[in-house]
Amino acid sequence: MTAIGMIGCGAMGAGMVKNLLAANYTVYVSDPMCKTQKELESLGAHFVSSTKAFAADVRAVYLSLPTPKLLVDSLSGKDGLFAHLSSDTFVFDVGTSDTDTAKNLQQEASAYGVHFLDCPVSGGPAGAQAGTLTVMVGGKKEAYEAALPYLKVIGEEIRYIGSSGAGQTVKLCNNMIVAGMISLLSETMVVAEGQGVEASTLFSVLEASSGHSRAMEVFGENLKDESFDNVLFSLAHMAKDLELYMKLSNQSTTPQPVSSIVSQLYRLALQQKKASLDSTAVYSLIANEVRR
Repeated sequence: MTAIGMIGCGAMGAGMVKNLLAANYTVYVSDPMCKTQKELESLGAHFVSSTKAFAADVRAVYLSLPTPKLLVDSLSGKDGLFAHLSSDTFVFDVGTSDTDTAKNLQQEASAYGVHFLDCPVSGGPAGAQAGTLTVMVGGKKEAYEAALPYLKVIGEEIRYIGSSGAGQTVKLCNNMIVAGMISLLSETMVVAEGQGVEASTLFSVLEASSGHSRAMEVFGENLKDESFDNVLFSLAHMAKDLELYMKLSNQSTTPQPVSSIVSQLYRLALQQKKASLDSTAVYSLIANEVRR
């Protein structure tokens, strides 16, 4: 069987591992903090203490890591994974990073004869479990076409965006839009409630109106119930992605009349120690401002 490596096995990575195993791949996992290790081992996954244990044997490697620094540390330099992989191996960054990191890693991978693609995903843990993620791919077109069989195991909508970094550009735009929708839903909930309209009523009408959105489908229940402990996407991760978006926007000297406010709201929520809560926890900050 074809061997695959997975670096990072949190809520997203674990779902991908299950689908790779179901597709009859041999899967090696590197993550000393994986909470689902026993379950995945029972399904056939092989956990290793070092990525060098599988580097020479795998045909493709997925990395699902929370920060660009961890991504670079895992791949780059003489001790990084690139230096130990066989030529023509595919490397997929399925986390959210910045475009400069993607471009730099693609150049370094090419020097080793390795194919690096930035492949950020959307769809959350549920999509990872179901194998229905949307995958936004940046990199060389020929590498993308050759890698499609591996990407189709984890995703339903596989979109080639363009050259290296383009996938991350679209993902950062997506997450800024989602954060903006959560922020607007939070504010309008408070305004509606102040006029005697319950959040459940507001949402039921929005679901049948032009104000409906996928963000509302995913995060609406958390907002209505103020169940911020139900972490669909942590506020810390959202805030990180918004900062990456702002960095990208600053590089092109694009005005940021809306995104700057959304990003500031999430920074303030971090300062209020909401990092480990769901992204919708920004609601409590916005609600306090509106009710003043």
